[in-house]
Amino acid sequence: MNKEQTSKGQARWEADFAKSVVGATTIYNRSGVGIRPLYTPQDTKGTQYEETLGYPGQYPYTRGIYATMYRGRSWSQRQLIGLGVPEDYNLRVKEILELGASALSLIPCNSVFRGYDADEVPSELLGTCGTVINHVEDMGVALDGVPIGDLSTAMNDPSPFTLLAFELGVAKRRGVPWSKITGTSNQSDCISHFVANHMFFRLALQGARRVIVDHIAFVNKHVPGWNPLSIVGQHMQQAGATPAEAMAFTLCSGIQYAEDCIAAGMDPDQFLPRFTFFFDISISFFEEVAKFRAGRRVWARLCRDRFGAKDPRSWRFKFHGQTSGVDLTRQQPLNNVARVTAQAMAGIFGGLQSLHTDGYDEAFSTPTAEAARIAVATQNILREEAHLTDVIDPLGGSYYVESLTDDIEMKINEIISMIDEAGGMYQAVEKGIVQRMIGESALAFQRKVDAGEQTIVGVNAYQVEEDPVTYPSLEYPDAERMKSYLRRLADFKKSRSKDDVEKAISALAKSANNIKSNVFEHVVAAAEVGATHGEICGTLRREMGFGQPLTVV
Repeated sequence: MNKEQTSKGQARWEADFAKSVVGATTIYNRSGVGIRPLYTPQDTKGTQYEETLGYPGQYPYTRGIYATMYRGRSWSQRQLIGLGVPEDYNLRVKEILELGASALSLIPCNSVFRGYDADEVPSELLGTCGTVINHVEDMGVALDGVPIGDLSTAMNDPSPFTLLAFELGVAKRRGVPWSKITGTSNQSDCISHFVANHMFFRLALQGARRVIVDHIAFVNKHVPGWNPLSIVGQHMQQAGATPAEAMAFTLCSGIQYAEDCIAAGMDPDQFLPRFTFFFDISISFFEEVAKFRAGRRVWARLCRDRFGAKDPRSWRFKFHGQTSGVDLTRQQPLNNVARVTAQAMAGIFGGLQSLHTDGYDEAFSTPTAEAARIAVATQNILREEAHLTDVIDPLGGSYYVESLTDDIEMKINEIISMIDEAGGMYQAVEKGIVQRMIGESALAFQRKVDAGEQTIVGVNAYQVEEDPVTYPSLEYPDAERMKSYLRRLADFKKSRSKDDVEKAISALAKSANNIKSNVFEHVVAAAEVGATHGEICGTLRREMGFGQPLTVV
């Protein structure tokens, strides 16, 4: 078909469409990109294949960071687990591994997230959202029978990263070389905490900035298989950022951390291969696919051209995806199985490296065992029954997807330029620029929902009279079991060497005030001799300042 025939065909279609859809309004996705009803080769005519797409495993990595992608190795099935005491976690871990999970993720109790020991908070709150882990022996119980030298573990572990310190202590006691410990310090991205997750910060922003650089330096030297930095876009998107904004802000955080590491004298080709990312996957299917493809391309260019990294491994954009809990509803909750499936497919087609699928009941509580089984089975079905792993980047070449990827990339680059002009991500956050943009996007989306412009099945459309069905939810941890844990914690504190702990805590405090000292090295040393999570966090809080919310008026 020649160009003239194509033009005539397009003109005829446009006329037919206009007759059938009178007064059609422009549709915009969540990122504000106008979506046309049809895409043609004209929408991608400027695409230079080698320069903008290329091949999987090759710059600019638009089509995937590995040559084989899922043909060679499937994504890791990394289910988030956390409830009760360490014994409860250990039981759930073994169940999940038997169901097919290939990596672990530990969610600690909120008391841990806030930087306190279990005996410093009301006992009624303990273990309700995660597992109580206060010292190295707790971690030993939680990982009892788990081959930590062979299995990747993700510690949801904000600064100063005591959970990794405890795992390293367990490894040393078991005789497992630290070189065999693999996994990720999830929640290590302190910037995202101050922007959008006000329960996780334990230290003032500048203190956390110092500790993350020390953490990266220590891990690169002593635990080479561990990813010390997971840059979190999930918090920002769940707080209301559009997919394009969430990707852009996350990359801006990555820029800030990379520049801090370079300023500390580190080689980009040493630390960049261990940078990872963590994203929310909304139900806006094609937008999410384009978000990940665009983000991969932008990061590769930044690492090569802006940071001067020469090793192609430094250009790879490795990311974990979690299906978005924000999209889940309490109304007609079984519909959430369909939502999670669509979200998971978007992440898979977007080229993720590991995936957590939410339980359908997460609008009510931490997932029940049944919901967790369905969540894991969803991934197994998509991989093995739906054959989503047969072709690498199966949506690549789609006129729509390629055009949308370009549009999302343009929005990402615009935001990066704006944050650069503000002085970088730390300054932009301190000025409230990022928080204000997220708040405005959240409000705009909610107004669409309230006006019925954005359908939420069962919430503002397709509603049904539901019988008062009580969906199962996880019960609170047994009170006696938690009391027993508190007694055990008291016994642990009495039985350890008081002198060793005091020396380690004193050395930790001194390191916080000595810029030439590595703070995380002293966190690990304190953990090994029995210092607790609360003692370590409390010490650094006193020396570096308490984290306060950065609010926007």
